[in-house]
Amino acid sequence: MFDVGFMELLLVGVVALLVVGPERLPGLARTAGAWVGRARAFVGNVKADIDKELKAEELKRILDEQARLSNPLEEIVEQTRQGLGEVKKDVEQIETSLTQDARKDD
Repeated sequence: MFDVGFMELLLVGVVALLVVGPERLPGLARTAGAWVGRARAFVGNVKADIDKELKAEELKRILDEQARLSNPLEEIVEQTRQGLGEVKKDVEQIETSLTQDARKDD
């Protein structure tokens, strides 16, 4: 992201030494380090949250796709049940018809 080399860091250190002075420079360095640490922690938390959200969205997409794909299977099962129900009714009608024919012959 930022291309900061050794010479740039050395220049910033010298300017800070001249502007702040040698007696306050260590405190300034500690404060700057603390702020950098907080910024890194914040960025890390934001990255983790974004990753969690992306994974949640991906899982939701996969579940939706699976639900969409499983619906045709459920439709096939329901159609098969209906077909078997019709076959059962036809068999019962034939059985009733044969029973009535057998009674007539007796």
